[in-house]
Amino acid sequence: MTSDKAEDTTGKGGYSGFDPKSVEPYIVKDPQNLAINMARAVEQMGKAASAWLAPREAGEKKDTYAEPVSDMVKTLSKVSEYWLSDPRRTLEAQTHLMGSFFDIWSRTLHRMAGDDVAESESLQRNDKRFADEDWVKNPFFDFIRQAYVVTSDWAENMVNEAEGLDDHTRHKAAFYVRQISSALSPSNFITTNPQLYRETVASSGANLVKGMQMLAEDIAAGRGDLRLRQTDTSKFAIGENIAITPGKVIAQSDICQVIQYEASTETVLKRPLLICPPWINKYYVLDLNPQKSFIKWAVDQGHTVFVISWVNPDERHARKDWGAYAREGVGFALDTIEQATGEREVNAIGYCVGGTLLAATLALHAAEGDDRIRSATLFTTQVDFTYAGDLKVFVDDDQIEQLEAKMSKTGYLEGSKMATAFNMLRASELIWPYFVNNYLKGQDPLPFDLLYWNSDSTRMPAANHSFYLRNCYLENKLAKGEMELAGRKISLGDVKIPIYNLATKEDHIAPAKSVFLGSGSFGGKVTFVLSGSGHIAGVVNPPDKSKYQFWTGGPPKGDLEEWLDKAKETPGSWWPHWQDWVEKLDKRRVPARKAGGPLNSIEEAPGSFVRVRA
Repeated sequence: MTSDKAEDTTGKGGYSGFDPKSVEPYIVKDPQNLAINMARAVEQMGKAASAWLAPREAGEKKDTYAEPVSDMVKTLSKVSEYWLSDPRRTLEAQTHLMGSFFDIWSRTLHRMAGDDVAESESLQRNDKRFADEDWVKNPFFDFIRQAYVVTSDWAENMVNEAEGLDDHTRHKAAFYVRQISSALSPSNFITTNPQLYRETVASSGANLVKGMQMLAEDIAAGRGDLRLRQTDTSKFAIGENIAITPGKVIAQSDICQVIQYEASTETVLKRPLLICPPWINKYYVLDLNPQKSFIKWAVDQGHTVFVISWVNPDERHARKDWGAYAREGVGFALDTIEQATGEREVNAIGYCVGGTLLAATLALHAAEGDDRIRSATLFTTQVDFTYAGDLKVFVDDDQIEQLEAKMSKTGYLEGSKMATAFNMLRASELIWPYFVNNYLKGQDPLPFDLLYWNSDSTRMPAANHSFYLRNCYLENKLAKGEMELAGRKISLGDVKIPIYNLATKEDHIAPAKSVFLGSGSFGGKVTFVLSGSGHIAGVVNPPDKSKYQFWTGGPPKGDLEEWLDKAKETPGSWWPHWQDWVEKLDKRRVPARKAGGPLNSIEEAPGSFVRVRA
């Protein structure tokens, strides 16, 4: 039966009957070719399985899946205990879920009868996974979509409404439920995703042949682990079309190289600028290409820019802790700057954990009377980890002890482990869309410099990573004034220099609330700025793109939302605002400096350390 109601007349809010002709794209037209391609896909799956098994059979790799799975089971069991311990609560939870399913079934039956049916408001949401129109127009896929949304919402409510859970357990349970929900989304399976189903039928399964071939290649590239490709890495080469701002490596220690960039202006600010990036990622996120390079922009504003390029550590660096990174990294860079320029006073920038290290080093310097750093800018940096976000899910005594045991065998943490943890924070955006596009659609990912950087992971020295997790995430010692660095107890309250503290509104790694709270730990004046977007895009936002916005206001005291209500919103990039802030501190200029000065350069930027891949 056909009807004028066949079209979706209500957008996201409702739907009506459907046209039987709409099922034609789902009918297999060449079963023989489909069968052949399915056999070829299975053959490629066998190659993927062999790539996974080979390093395990050779004893090169040992799986530790049981540890995170056991923690997840233990955590979710505590939620289950609450709901199953009282028969009335159990019945209440079951009744709520079954009632929601009955409503979906009832609406589907009415729709099959050709009636106009309004969709429940709770199901109306903007979700990219369900953008294809057949998620609403086709009753089969519409039913699956609704059932998934209802079930995942119900599971989240079970966690939120469970009583008697401590904050950490509730946080972990909510995180694990989101991971399970993301993994079980019907958009991740061929038979429950209308677009995947149509493409598989249209190509007679050729997409699966290509996808399983890519899966085998990615497992082989990961030496037995899946190295999920998010971009076409063949299109990028460090020093050729990425990280190409001219400069020279002018010094090198066991843990870093120091790069000085060539001046592009006739005069430069008297105070050099030192950038301390995170060692969890590589520094060139600030120098992806000339159009969006913060480093090049800073050079063009008249800064003499120095950058620490951290080593990609191996077993030789196992005992390098935060004291070593403060002395042989930040301290070594300051010594190098003075030798190269003759200047003792510098401005410094720290990004993410590089900013946390910089803040701790400032507190150490304050205790020792070292006043070389005259101002500090912190990009998305936490110093108080009270509200540290979803990464705290991975941090408790049991998990850290397990991690330390693994690191003690190799001397470091594999870079892929941290990369996976970061991707899990946004699994619905950074894992499953690529799983679907790569392995089910058989599509090669597009070249994207930021995702190339994201895949260029680094290892973590055992002592360094253990110190960071225990002192910051687990015990929050830096904010409490209890951290010991290089044999001294340090306090951020001793840091009296001007601080420019940048947070980003949608940050999932260093939440804005956490960065805002940390502003109160310093002993001097803090200029707090909130940028639009997230951890990377909110920082790497060149002015000529005219994207996003930033907020400035009074002292960062009280609650972030209250501060934001009174703050001034300015369209575009915060970079010029920061430049004005720096120049107001000291706008003296001197003739442009030659990279290295009296020092002999070791090699051209970006150097050899950054090229080492984990």
